[in-house]
Amino acid sequence: MHKEGDRAVPRQRTTEPERHRRPTQRPPALRRGGPGDRVGTVEARIRYWFDTTLARGTSALVGWLALACLAVVVPVSAVLVWTDQRAPVATGSKIVAVWRSTGQTMRLGGEVGPPLRVALSVLLALIALFYVSTLVSLITAGMTDRLIALRRGHSTVLESGHTVVLGWSEQIQTVVSELVAANAWRRQSIVVVLADRDPAEMEDILRSDIGDTGRTRLVIRSGRPTDPAALARVSPATADAVVVLPRDDPAEDAEIVKTLLSLRAVVGQERDLPVVAAVRDDRYLAAARLAGGPGATVLEIDDVSARLLVQCVRRPGLSLVHQELLDYAGDELHTVQSPALTGRTFREAAAACPVSSAVGVVHADGSLTLDPPASLTLTDGDGLVVIARDRESTHLAPVAAPYDPTVLADEPPPRVQVPERLLLLGWNRRARRIVDQLARSAPPGSSLDVVAERKAATVAGLRAADRAVGDTLTVVHRPSDPTLRETVEELDLADYHGVIVLGPDRRRSGQDDPDDRTLVTLLHLRARERDTGVRVPVVTELTDDRNRLIAPVAPGADFVVSGKLIGLLMTQISQNPRLASVFEELFAPGGNTIHLLAAGDFVRPGHRASFATVAEAASRRGVCAIGYRSAVRAGEPPHHGVRINPPKEYARCWDDADEVIVVAPALAAPAAAVDAAQRDTE
Repeated sequence: MHKEGDRAVPRQRTTEPERHRRPTQRPPALRRGGPGDRVGTVEARIRYWFDTTLARGTSALVGWLALACLAVVVPVSAVLVWTDQRAPVATGSKIVAVWRSTGQTMRLGGEVGPPLRVALSVLLALIALFYVSTLVSLITAGMTDRLIALRRGHSTVLESGHTVVLGWSEQIQTVVSELVAANAWRRQSIVVVLADRDPAEMEDILRSDIGDTGRTRLVIRSGRPTDPAALARVSPATADAVVVLPRDDPAEDAEIVKTLLSLRAVVGQERDLPVVAAVRDDRYLAAARLAGGPGATVLEIDDVSARLLVQCVRRPGLSLVHQELLDYAGDELHTVQSPALTGRTFREAAAACPVSSAVGVVHADGSLTLDPPASLTLTDGDGLVVIARDRESTHLAPVAAPYDPTVLADEPPPRVQVPERLLLLGWNRRARRIVDQLARSAPPGSSLDVVAERKAATVAGLRAADRAVGDTLTVVHRPSDPTLRETVEELDLADYHGVIVLGPDRRRSGQDDPDDRTLVTLLHLRARERDTGVRVPVVTELTDDRNRLIAPVAPGADFVVSGKLIGLLMTQISQNPRLASVFEELFAPGGNTIHLLAAGDFVRPGHRASFATVAEAASRRGVCAIGYRSAVRAGEPPHHGVRINPPKEYARCWDDADEVIVVAPALAAPAAAVDAAQRDTE
């Protein structure tokens, strides 16, 4: 150990051979002591408890002062009474005398008698008053310094089983609020936030945005996450998970790599700590994964956002499903292990889940299979990937839920994919990834019209996209400003099967809120739909979730708020690292993903059937049903109608316009192309 100022900095590991390597030194707050260090450990924990109590405010400080005064005055008063020959004999009377002496402490001129005796009494009282006032001033100064240090967030957190959040960005409110919701079932949980900001300001922001945290205690500490000494103060080695928030600017992704390196230096290479981080620029993705180690999951924000935008433009309503699955307000993904699963097929295990929906299998070796074959037999150590309210609510029933075979629909005819034509309004750094994702999964002969201003970045991105798309997708650039009314009025919406609306990059646009231009484009697009009577599926990328409430679009429209989405995704993975591979496949263009299929493909329209019947029909077609989206019927107000994981016994009358939400391979999805007449009818 060496010192820099007054802070202890952990020693870095040497690169000498193993036999010459000195023992690894851990930060003082994290070092485990033997029996000889028990006193120091107890002293540190008592000091930490005392500091935490003082940090609660003036009321705690006043309470400690009162206790300290009583701890001295009461014993001394008792001694004076018990040694006074004039004191009463009865014990009760002596206690009353002790209480009277305690109340008269520091009373000036308490003695009576000759003038000299009174003067000496006053003199002694003045001397005592001077001594006590000086002592109080010294104590006050010391307590003030200590409280200032506590408000700066420089004290060490001596906790275990907590969640550490490193950094401060637009995801902070989403991550902390979701962690509070995820741990609501626990008796007590702790979330520690470390960022290079004023701790009082951070606490005010989080308290105002999140509100009551319930049983979850929020601890704020100030410091740079790239500083090993600052990291040691939040005890990452004893945490259950560490979340490293992405920076708001892609140019600052190098800070994420440095934070992960500092984290490994503090925790040690031998500890497989669950870490979830995110970067914006793919150039730092490989470095971040190397720095994080084998236990780290590093997400790429631009790649995830591009994948979801492409999926939503082809499957309207999909963003609502993702929102339901990723937040902790409703049902989410869990992994369940049970000895009762051994020997059952996947179909039997899924049918025996009365209040959850099975979508995959976690094998004993840690690998995962989504939408496995119905005949797959689960062996010892295998578990289920389920969608449920919580892990405790998932249980296997003795018998499978009954279903009605008389209302099962006939096998639908094979779906033929036809070329699709899509429209992209706007351009940013994610647009090239969107074009690449479209080219990977578009039917041959598809086309994409890009309406964006002619800028150097746009032209360079389009040229790079042209070289990557190949023959499956034709990209046509129409240089124009999508925020102008005349630009949108020139578009024939009936020619397109879907529209993607993008805003500019925050750094390159020079604006405080890139969503401003996005909202203007949506306003013109909505007016164009009203004028022509043609409604086309629109998916919009926003940076602020609050703008979703004022966006001029049809009810139930799709939005991808990249900041909130990544925050939800990071929280889910931090609570269950096994879900990282699940989300990787769900968001992949060619894997098992989420689809919305017509309810008539599973049950006969107009008939009443339970969800167990729908799940059985889906299983026979090799897909997993996880919910439904009801259609808006005549006389009903517009609504989203998305319900994830209804109980198997839940029954309703199914309409042909209803949709069943399934996890299925990409080829099981219906073709995106529909003609204008069908779109007008819908």
